[in-house]
Amino acid sequence: MTAGVTESGAAQERLRRWRLVLGRDEADGTGHTLTGQDAAMDGALTALYGKRAPRAGRDRSAGLGASAPAVARWLGDIRSYFPSSVVQVMQRDAIDRLGLATLLLEPEMLEAVEADVHLVGTLLSLNKAMPDTTKETARVVVRRVVEDLERRLATRTRATLTGALDRGARVRRPRHQDIDWNRTIAANLKHYLPEQRTLVPERLVGHGRASRSVRKEVVLCVDQSGSMAASVVYASVFGAVLASMRSIDTRLVVFDTAVVDLTDRLADPVDVLFGTQLGGGTDINRALAHCQSRITRPTETVVVLISDLYEGGAKNGMLKRVAAMQAAGVRFVTLLALSDEGAPAYDREHAAALEALGAPAFACTPDLFPEVMAAAIERRPLPIPDAG
Repeated sequence: MTAGVTESGAAQERLRRWRLVLGRDEADGTGHTLTGQDAAMDGALTALYGKRAPRAGRDRSAGLGASAPAVARWLGDIRSYFPSSVVQVMQRDAIDRLGLATLLLEPEMLEAVEADVHLVGTLLSLNKAMPDTTKETARVVVRRVVEDLERRLATRTRATLTGALDRGARVRRPRHQDIDWNRTIAANLKHYLPEQRTLVPERLVGHGRASRSVRKEVVLCVDQSGSMAASVVYASVFGAVLASMRSIDTRLVVFDTAVVDLTDRLADPVDVLFGTQLGGGTDINRALAHCQSRITRPTETVVVLISDLYEGGAKNGMLKRVAAMQAAGVRFVTLLALSDEGAPAYDREHAAALEALGAPAFACTPDLFPEVMAAAIERRPLPIPDAG
């Protein structure tokens, strides 16, 4: 009896889930009627993903329309029905599918949304069209996301890069607390005495503490075309974190067809983000020329180009400039994206050409970025993720 009740309950739950997935018209065959909160959830989903009867010979998305009060209510509903990760996806779909970006120009709307990296990218793209009454609210929303990212990423980034800088300062006669025991043991294995079961460390390997003076230079060169919105957000946060480290001299350059050096704003990544202008064309060669002109110690410099590589400027010039920087001793890193979404559409011909120069292009997640930078600073192979 109990088993039969359990099986019946499981079957009803499957019908309920299929009913929510399929929507109203397509789910008639389930014979399942939604009530209470399930019916409210279904209404919220239908408003975004369902369809109305055709009008004037055309299908229309069911909807939220262009009514700010209706959208504000809907935003409140989905936050009460779904977890935050799902809410962010639904908001993104609402902006893309129903053209709701213009409603984000209203302060009440901004206060209602669940803020994430993609919303920040949308707000930045609307920055120039944003009325003054909305800009302060937009900055609050952006700051909330940026501070959350900094809390998540800053500690590990500083620890990882500090370790890389310390290891780069190895000395021949280290103090006891500065001995790198793993490397010391590896270097003295031939001096192992089996009868005493001990190893004689004839040569100590250590690393000195990172100097307080600037020892490395990092240049972040970031494509601010529309498709790179999430990368711009993450690059701004990482730029601020790197700039806070006394052993790294950090420069942040953003570009489309023009080049803007935002280094003087790195103390506040929100100021950096509102100094960008998402959209427009792309001139990578021009941006790299600017970066190259600011390099003073090539052998101590890492240049990170973050771009989908769709070059609108001098294509051969871009590759020649990369080759020239590498020949001078610069470590050059190419990231197709700095985000959680993986590689976007990108120019495969340019990616192959850069790989031939020893600067393979790959997408990098924010969690992997500290390891990539540590490897670049130590001039060891980059931890390129498996494309498969």
